[in-house]
Formats: sequence, structure tokens, C-alpha cells
Amino acid sequence: MKKLIIVMTVAICGLFVFQSCGEASRDTDIVESGTYQGVAEEVDPGEQEIYVRTADGKLLELYFTEQTTLTRADGSSAEFGELTEGGNVEVQVEKTGNKLEPIAVKIL
Repeated sequence: MKKLIIVMTVAICGLFVFQSCGEASRDTDIVESGTYQGVAEEVDPGEQEIYVRTADGKLLELYFTEQTTLTRADGSSAEFGELTEGGNVEVQVEKTGNKLEPIAVKIL
């Protein structure tokens, strides 16, 4: 019985340590559908995801879809790899429940 208690205690402590090693969650904001300008704080090519800090301080989490268009300031098509952290962007988003879908992203 004593061994079982020790094993359970070690397992529970291990779970806490493992969980705390994960990526810290970000407090993101949900805004109304519309167009926003801001800075790309994080760009994740593997997830096709960007975090955009808007001019009014909101943090938007945007996962690109096959329908998301990505362009340069001159209107020409761009590739996801051209997005850079710290770069200025303009995003058109559609609010769907508690999620924002990027319709269009323009690299400024």
C-alpha cells in the first residue's frame, strides 16, 4: 500500500511538471468582424498561424485557411514565409462565435 501511494504521488507530480513545460497560453481577444491594422507579434509557419497586436492593444490569434488571401502592400500575392515577426499587417477578419477567421491579410 505504501508503494502505491509513493507511485501515485510521483505520477501526479510528474503530470504537474509535464503540464507546466508546455507553451504558455496567450490571452487573445475576440473582435467584431472588420479590418484591423497592427503588428505581427508571432508568426508560426508550421501552424499557418499569426498573432497580431492591433493599434488599440488587442491581440488577435489568426489561423490561415485555404480561403485566406495574403498580399503585399501593392496588391500582389505573397507567400506565408514573407510574414515576419514585428512586421506591419492589415487583417480582414470574420468573427465566427469565439473564433476569428482571417479573410485577407496584407503585408504593409
